[in-house]
Amino acid sequence: MTNAHLSARSAPIRVVVVEDSPTMRAILKTRLERTNDIVVVGAAANASEGRAMIRELDPDVITLDVEMPGMNGLDFLEKIMALRPTPVIVVSGSTQKGTETTARALALGAVNCYAKSESSGGLPFDDAGLLASLIREAAKVRFGERGPPLHHPLHHSAQRMATEARTVLIDRPRVIAVGSSTGGVEALQILLGEFPENCPPTLIVQHIAARFAPAVARTLDQNCAPRVLLAEPDQPLRDGHVYLAPGDDRHLTLAGSTALCCRLREGERVSGHMPSVDMLFGSVARIAGAQAVGILLTGMGSDGAQGLLAMAQAGARTIAQDEATSTVFGMPRAAISLGAAGVVAPIGQIARHTFNKAA
Repeated sequence: MTNAHLSARSAPIRVVVVEDSPTMRAILKTRLERTNDIVVVGAAANASEGRAMIRELDPDVITLDVEMPGMNGLDFLEKIMALRPTPVIVVSGSTQKGTETTARALALGAVNCYAKSESSGGLPFDDAGLLASLIREAAKVRFGERGPPLHHPLHHSAQRMATEARTVLIDRPRVIAVGSSTGGVEALQILLGEFPENCPPTLIVQHIAARFAPAVARTLDQNCAPRVLLAEPDQPLRDGHVYLAPGDDRHLTLAGSTALCCRLREGERVSGHMPSVDMLFGSVARIAGAQAVGILLTGMGSDGAQGLLAMAQAGARTIAQDEATSTVFGMPRAAISLGAAGVVAPIGQIARHTFNKAA
Protein backbone atom coordinates (compact mmCIF):
# COMPACT_ATOMS: atom_id res chain seq x y z
CA MET A 1 0.00 0.00 0.00
CA THR A 2 1.33 3.41 -0.88
CA ASN A 3 1.75 6.18 1.65
CA ALA A 4 -0.82 8.21 -0.25
CA HIS A 5 -3.35 5.45 0.18
CA LEU A 6 -2.57 5.15 3.88
CA SER A 7 -2.92 8.87 4.45
CA ALA A 8 -6.23 8.90 2.61
CA ARG A 9 -7.68 6.27 4.95
CA SER A 10 -8.99 7.99 8.06
CA ALA A 11 -9.63 4.83 10.09
CA PRO A 12 -7.50 1.75 10.71
CA ILE A 13 -8.20 -1.51 8.90
CA ARG A 14 -10.56 -3.60 11.05
CA VAL A 15 -9.80 -7.33 11.14
CA VAL A 16 -11.65 -10.34 12.55
CA VAL A 17 -9.45 -13.41 13.22
CA VAL A 18 -11.10 -16.84 12.98
CA GLU A 19 -8.74 -19.46 14.44
CA ASP A 20 -9.36 -22.39 16.79
CA SER A 21 -6.00 -22.20 18.61
CA PRO A 22 -5.91 -19.62 21.45
CA THR A 23 -2.15 -19.32 21.03
CA MET A 24 -2.41 -18.67 17.31
CA ARG A 25 -5.20 -16.13 17.84
CA ALA A 26 -3.00 -14.25 20.30
CA ILE A 27 0.02 -14.33 17.96
CA LEU A 28 -2.01 -13.10 15.01
CA LYS A 29 -3.51 -10.29 17.07
CA THR A 30 -0.12 -9.21 18.40
CA ARG A 31 1.50 -9.38 14.98
CA LEU A 32 -1.18 -7.28 13.32
CA GLU A 33 -1.42 -4.67 16.06
CA ARG A 34 2.30 -3.89 15.85
CA THR A 35 1.25 -1.50 13.12
CA ASN A 36 -0.72 1.69 13.62
CA ASP A 37 -3.08 1.15 10.69
CA ILE A 38 -4.55 -2.28 11.59
CA VAL A 39 -6.71 -3.25 14.56
CA VAL A 40 -8.09 -6.68 15.45
CA VAL A 41 -11.70 -6.00 16.44
CA GLY A 42 -12.63 -9.63 17.11
CA ALA A 43 -11.07 -13.09 17.51
CA ALA A 44 -13.29 -16.16 17.06
CA ALA A 45 -12.54 -19.77 17.98
CA ASN A 46 -14.87 -21.38 15.45
CA ALA A 47 -17.21 -20.75 12.54
CA SER A 48 -20.21 -20.04 14.73
CA GLU A 49 -18.40 -17.36 16.72
CA GLY A 50 -16.87 -16.02 13.51
CA ARG A 51 -20.25 -15.71 11.82
CA ALA A 52 -21.64 -13.71 14.75
CA MET A 53 -18.60 -11.42 14.92
CA ILE A 54 -18.61 -10.77 11.19
CA ARG A 55 -22.30 -9.87 11.32
CA GLU A 56 -21.89 -7.61 14.36
CA LEU A 57 -18.52 -5.99 13.67
CA ASP A 58 -18.56 -5.73 9.85
CA PRO A 59 -14.75 -6.06 9.48
CA ASP A 60 -12.72 -4.86 6.51
CA VAL A 61 -10.75 -8.14 6.34
CA ILE A 62 -11.06 -11.64 7.82
CA THR A 63 -8.21 -14.06 8.51
CA LEU A 64 -9.48 -17.62 8.40
CA ASP A 65 -7.92 -20.95 9.34
CA VAL A 66 -9.91 -23.27 7.09
CA GLU A 67 -8.42 -26.40 8.70
CA MET A 68 -10.14 -25.94 12.07
CA PRO A 69 -11.52 -29.16 13.58
CA GLY A 70 -15.27 -29.52 13.83
CA MET A 71 -16.03 -27.30 10.85
CA ASN A 72 -15.88 -27.28 7.09
CA GLY A 73 -13.81 -24.21 6.39
CA LEU A 74 -14.63 -24.19 2.69
CA ASP A 75 -18.36 -24.20 3.39
CA PHE A 76 -17.89 -21.36 5.89
CA LEU A 77 -15.88 -19.38 3.35
CA GLU A 78 -18.51 -19.93 0.70
CA LYS A 79 -21.22 -18.65 3.06
CA ILE A 80 -19.14 -15.54 3.79
CA MET A 81 -18.70 -14.85 0.09
CA ALA A 82 -22.37 -15.46 -0.73
CA LEU A 83 -24.05 -13.73 2.21
CA ARG A 84 -21.58 -11.03 3.31
CA PRO A 85 -18.72 -10.78 0.80
CA THR A 86 -15.60 -9.72 2.70
CA PRO A 87 -11.90 -10.02 1.80
CA VAL A 88 -10.54 -13.21 3.36
CA ILE A 89 -6.89 -14.12 4.00
CA VAL A 90 -6.49 -17.87 4.49
CA VAL A 91 -4.01 -18.81 7.24
CA SER A 92 -2.79 -22.15 5.96
CA GLY A 93 -0.89 -25.14 7.23
CA SER A 94 2.07 -26.53 5.30
CA THR A 95 0.80 -30.12 5.04
CA GLN A 96 -0.49 -31.43 1.70
CA LYS A 97 -4.01 -31.30 3.10
CA GLY A 98 -3.45 -27.70 4.16
CA THR A 99 -2.15 -26.59 0.78
CA GLU A 100 -4.96 -28.40 -1.07
CA THR A 101 -7.56 -26.73 1.13
CA THR A 102 -5.92 -23.35 0.62
CA ALA A 103 -5.94 -23.77 -3.17
CA ARG A 104 -9.64 -24.59 -3.09
CA ALA A 105 -10.30 -21.60 -0.81
CA LEU A 106 -8.52 -19.29 -3.26
CA ALA A 107 -10.65 -20.68 -6.07
CA LEU A 108 -13.76 -19.94 -4.00
CA GLY A 109 -12.85 -16.29 -3.56
CA ALA A 110 -10.30 -15.92 -0.74
CA VAL A 111 -8.04 -13.09 -1.86
CA ASN A 112 -4.74 -14.42 -0.55
CA CYS A 113 -3.03 -16.91 1.76
CA TYR A 114 -0.59 -16.67 4.65
CA ALA A 115 1.48 -19.76 5.32
CA LYS A 116 2.32 -21.24 8.67
CA SER A 117 5.88 -22.41 9.23
CA GLU A 118 6.82 -25.59 7.37
CA SER A 119 8.84 -26.91 10.31
CA SER A 120 6.59 -26.22 13.30
CA GLY A 121 3.14 -25.77 11.82
CA GLY A 122 2.95 -22.49 13.70
CA LEU A 123 3.42 -18.97 12.43
CA PRO A 124 6.89 -17.95 11.25
CA PHE A 125 8.88 -16.27 14.02
CA ASP A 126 9.33 -13.08 12.02
CA ASP A 127 7.44 -12.53 8.79
CA ALA A 128 8.99 -9.13 8.01
CA GLY A 129 5.55 -7.55 7.94
CA LEU A 130 4.14 -9.95 5.34
CA LEU A 131 0.81 -10.56 7.08
CA ALA A 132 0.23 -6.85 7.62
CA SER A 133 1.04 -6.25 3.95
CA LEU A 134 -1.48 -8.90 2.87
CA ILE A 135 -4.12 -7.32 5.12
CA ARG A 136 -3.51 -3.88 3.58
CA GLU A 137 -3.75 -5.35 0.09
CA ALA A 138 -6.95 -7.22 0.94
CA ALA A 139 -8.51 -4.09 2.42
CA LYS A 140 -8.41 -2.49 -1.04
CA VAL A 141 -10.88 -5.07 -2.34
CA ARG A 142 -14.38 -3.66 -2.58
CA PHE A 143 -16.85 -6.52 -2.86
CA GLY A 144 -19.70 -4.05 -2.59
CA GLU A 145 -18.70 -2.71 -6.01
CA ARG A 146 -17.54 -5.98 -7.50
CA GLY A 147 -20.31 -8.16 -6.18
CA PRO A 148 -19.83 -11.69 -4.85
CA PRO A 149 -17.96 -14.30 -6.93
CA LEU A 150 -19.72 -15.00 -10.21
CA HIS A 151 -19.96 -18.74 -9.65
CA HIS A 152 -18.02 -21.56 -8.08
CA PRO A 153 -16.86 -24.08 -10.69
CA LEU A 154 -15.45 -26.23 -7.87
CA HIS A 155 -18.94 -27.65 -7.50
CA HIS A 156 -19.51 -28.14 -11.21
CA SER A 157 -16.77 -30.41 -12.48
CA ALA A 158 -19.29 -32.01 -14.84
CA GLN A 159 -19.00 -28.86 -16.93
CA ARG A 160 -15.73 -30.27 -18.30
CA MET A 161 -17.72 -32.49 -20.64
CA ALA A 162 -19.72 -29.58 -22.05
CA THR A 163 -16.95 -27.04 -22.47
CA GLU A 164 -15.89 -28.21 -25.93
CA ALA A 165 -19.34 -27.49 -27.33
CA ARG A 166 -19.55 -24.05 -25.68
CA THR A 167 -16.27 -22.50 -26.81
CA VAL A 168 -15.60 -22.55 -30.54
CA LEU A 169 -12.02 -21.99 -31.73
CA ILE A 170 -12.80 -19.69 -34.64
CA ASP A 171 -9.38 -17.97 -34.60
CA ARG A 172 -6.93 -20.44 -33.11
CA PRO A 173 -3.80 -18.84 -31.62
CA ARG A 174 -0.52 -20.73 -31.52
CA VAL A 175 -0.04 -20.05 -27.80
CA ILE A 176 -1.89 -18.25 -24.99
CA ALA A 177 -0.17 -16.42 -22.12
CA VAL A 178 -2.00 -15.45 -18.92
CA GLY A 179 -0.91 -13.33 -15.96
CA SER A 180 -2.71 -12.91 -12.63
CA SER A 181 -2.14 -12.05 -8.98
CA THR A 182 -4.51 -11.14 -6.13
CA GLY A 183 -7.82 -12.91 -6.72
CA GLY A 184 -6.26 -14.71 -9.65
CA VAL A 185 -6.96 -18.30 -8.66
CA GLU A 186 -10.70 -17.65 -8.67
CA ALA A 187 -10.40 -15.80 -11.98
CA LEU A 188 -8.35 -18.61 -13.51
CA GLN A 189 -10.96 -21.10 -12.34
CA ILE A 190 -13.62 -19.19 -14.27
CA LEU A 191 -11.45 -18.51 -17.32
CA LEU A 192 -10.15 -22.06 -17.76
CA GLY A 193 -13.61 -23.45 -17.06
CA GLU A 194 -14.56 -21.98 -20.45
CA PHE A 195 -11.50 -23.33 -22.30
CA PRO A 196 -12.09 -26.25 -24.68
CA GLU A 197 -10.31 -29.55 -24.10
CA ASN A 198 -8.15 -29.05 -27.19
CA CYS A 199 -7.16 -25.45 -26.40
CA PRO A 200 -3.82 -24.12 -27.66
CA PRO A 201 -0.89 -24.46 -25.23
CA THR A 202 -1.41 -21.98 -22.42
CA LEU A 203 1.25 -20.61 -20.06
CA ILE A 204 0.25 -18.95 -16.76
CA VAL A 205 2.14 -16.84 -14.25
CA GLN A 206 0.06 -16.53 -11.07
CA HIS A 207 1.73 -14.74 -8.16
CA ILE A 208 1.61 -17.35 -5.41
CA ALA A 209 4.02 -18.97 -2.95
CA ALA A 210 5.79 -22.03 -4.37
CA ARG A 211 4.37 -24.34 -1.70
CA PHE A 212 0.83 -23.67 -2.93
CA ALA A 213 1.48 -23.87 -6.68
CA PRO A 214 1.13 -27.69 -7.00
CA ALA A 215 -2.21 -27.63 -5.17
CA VAL A 216 -3.46 -24.74 -7.30
CA ALA A 217 -2.54 -26.67 -10.45
CA ARG A 218 -4.42 -29.74 -9.19
CA THR A 219 -7.49 -27.69 -8.24
CA LEU A 220 -7.61 -26.07 -11.67
CA ASP A 221 -7.01 -29.40 -13.39
CA GLN A 222 -9.93 -31.03 -11.59
CA ASN A 223 -12.36 -28.38 -12.74
CA CYS A 224 -11.59 -27.57 -16.36
CA ALA A 225 -11.41 -29.53 -19.60
CA PRO A 226 -7.72 -29.02 -20.52
CA ARG A 227 -4.93 -30.66 -18.54
CA VAL A 228 -3.36 -28.26 -16.00
CA LEU A 229 0.12 -29.01 -14.65
CA LEU A 230 3.20 -27.26 -13.28
CA ALA A 231 5.65 -26.12 -15.94
CA GLU A 232 8.96 -27.99 -16.12
CA PRO A 233 12.26 -26.93 -17.70
CA ASP A 234 12.37 -27.40 -21.50
CA GLN A 235 8.94 -29.04 -21.45
CA PRO A 236 7.47 -29.28 -25.00
CA LEU A 237 4.14 -27.49 -25.34
CA ARG A 238 1.11 -29.53 -26.34
CA ASP A 239 -2.44 -28.66 -27.33
CA GLY A 240 -4.94 -29.21 -24.55
CA HIS A 241 -2.34 -28.45 -21.86
CA VAL A 242 -2.04 -25.50 -19.47
CA TYR A 243 1.35 -24.85 -17.81
CA LEU A 244 1.42 -23.02 -14.47
CA ALA A 245 4.62 -21.36 -13.24
CA PRO A 246 5.94 -23.19 -10.15
CA GLY A 247 6.39 -19.91 -8.27
CA ASP A 248 9.82 -20.95 -7.00
CA ASP A 249 12.02 -17.96 -7.86
CA ARG A 250 12.32 -18.91 -11.52
CA HIS A 251 10.85 -17.00 -14.43
CA LEU A 252 8.56 -18.92 -16.77
CA THR A 253 9.14 -17.94 -20.41
CA LEU A 254 8.40 -19.28 -23.86
CA ALA A 255 11.25 -20.80 -25.85
CA GLY A 256 11.75 -22.51 -29.20
CA SER A 257 10.87 -21.67 -32.78
CA THR A 258 9.33 -24.49 -34.79
CA ALA A 259 8.61 -26.47 -31.63
CA LEU A 260 7.65 -24.40 -28.58
CA CYS A 261 8.62 -25.28 -25.01
CA CYS A 262 8.64 -23.89 -21.47
CA ARG A 263 11.78 -22.33 -20.09
CA LEU A 264 12.37 -21.86 -16.36
CA ARG A 265 15.32 -19.72 -15.40
CA GLU A 266 16.68 -17.89 -12.40
CA GLY A 267 17.34 -14.18 -12.53
CA GLU A 268 16.44 -10.86 -11.01
CA ARG A 269 12.93 -9.84 -10.06
CA VAL A 270 11.10 -8.04 -12.83
CA SER A 271 8.32 -5.60 -11.94
CA GLY A 272 8.88 -6.73 -8.36
CA HIS A 273 8.19 -10.40 -9.06
CA MET A 274 9.81 -13.72 -9.91
CA PRO A 275 8.14 -15.33 -11.77
CA SER A 276 7.05 -12.19 -13.55
CA VAL A 277 4.15 -11.77 -15.95
CA ASP A 278 6.19 -9.18 -17.86
CA MET A 279 8.91 -11.79 -18.47
CA LEU A 280 6.39 -14.31 -19.77
CA PHE A 281 4.58 -11.84 -22.01
CA GLY A 282 7.84 -10.41 -23.35
CA SER A 283 9.07 -13.83 -24.40
CA VAL A 284 5.76 -14.64 -26.07
CA ALA A 285 5.87 -11.35 -27.98
CA ARG A 286 9.33 -12.16 -29.32
CA ILE A 287 8.69 -15.79 -30.27
CA ALA A 288 5.00 -16.06 -31.19
CA GLY A 289 4.20 -12.48 -32.20
CA ALA A 290 0.81 -12.13 -33.86
CA GLN A 291 0.11 -15.85 -33.37
CA ALA A 292 -0.41 -15.39 -29.63
CA VAL A 293 -3.05 -14.14 -27.22
CA GLY A 294 -2.13 -12.33 -23.99
CA ILE A 295 -4.58 -12.17 -21.08
CA LEU A 296 -4.00 -10.01 -17.99
CA LEU A 297 -6.26 -10.72 -15.02
CA THR A 298 -6.89 -9.27 -11.58
CA GLY A 299 -3.92 -8.29 -9.42
CA MET A 300 -2.15 -5.64 -7.39
CA GLY A 301 0.53 -3.49 -8.98
CA SER A 302 1.53 -3.32 -12.64
CA ASP A 303 3.31 -6.60 -13.47
CA GLY A 304 2.29 -7.63 -16.97
CA ALA A 305 1.37 -4.17 -18.29
CA GLN A 306 4.62 -3.59 -20.20
CA GLY A 307 4.66 -7.19 -21.39
CA LEU A 308 1.09 -6.98 -22.68
CA LEU A 309 2.06 -3.80 -24.53
CA ALA A 310 4.97 -5.68 -26.14
CA MET A 311 2.55 -8.40 -27.22
CA ALA A 312 0.13 -5.84 -28.68
CA GLN A 313 2.96 -4.17 -30.58
CA ALA A 314 3.96 -7.59 -31.95
CA GLY A 315 0.45 -8.04 -33.33
CA ALA A 316 -0.92 -10.39 -30.67
CA ARG A 317 -4.51 -10.26 -29.47
CA THR A 318 -4.48 -8.71 -25.97
CA ILE A 319 -7.22 -8.87 -23.34
CA ALA A 320 -7.54 -7.33 -19.87
CA GLN A 321 -10.10 -8.22 -17.22
CA ASP A 322 -12.55 -5.41 -16.52
CA GLU A 323 -12.79 -3.52 -13.23
CA ALA A 324 -16.24 -4.82 -12.28
CA THR A 325 -15.10 -8.46 -12.10
CA SER A 326 -11.52 -7.87 -10.88
CA THR A 327 -10.75 -8.49 -7.22
CA VAL A 328 -8.03 -5.83 -7.57
CA PHE A 329 -7.90 -3.76 -10.75
CA GLY A 330 -4.23 -2.74 -10.48
CA MET A 331 -2.59 -4.90 -13.15
CA PRO A 332 -5.37 -4.62 -15.76
CA ARG A 333 -5.67 -0.87 -15.12
CA ALA A 334 -1.94 -0.38 -15.69
CA ALA A 335 -2.13 -2.23 -19.01
CA ILE A 336 -5.23 -0.36 -20.15
CA SER A 337 -3.60 2.99 -19.32
CA LEU A 338 -0.68 2.06 -21.62
CA GLY A 339 -3.05 1.22 -24.45
CA ALA A 340 -1.92 -2.42 -24.23
CA ALA A 341 -5.36 -4.04 -24.04
CA GLY A 342 -7.14 -4.55 -27.33
CA VAL A 343 -10.18 -5.84 -25.43
CA VAL A 344 -11.41 -5.18 -21.89
CA ALA A 345 -13.94 -7.80 -20.80
CA PRO A 346 -15.62 -9.40 -17.77
CA ILE A 347 -13.92 -12.59 -16.64
CA GLY A 348 -16.82 -14.72 -17.88
CA GLN A 349 -16.41 -13.42 -21.45
CA ILE A 350 -12.62 -13.53 -21.83
CA ALA A 351 -12.49 -17.09 -23.23
CA ARG A 352 -14.90 -16.09 -26.01
CA HIS A 353 -12.66 -13.15 -26.97
CA THR A 354 -9.61 -15.43 -26.79
CA PHE A 355 -10.85 -17.71 -29.55
CA ASN A 356 -12.97 -15.34 -31.63
CA LYS A 357 -11.67 -11.97 -32.80
CA ALA A 358 -15.16 -10.85 -33.70
CA ALA A 359 -16.61 -11.61 -30.23
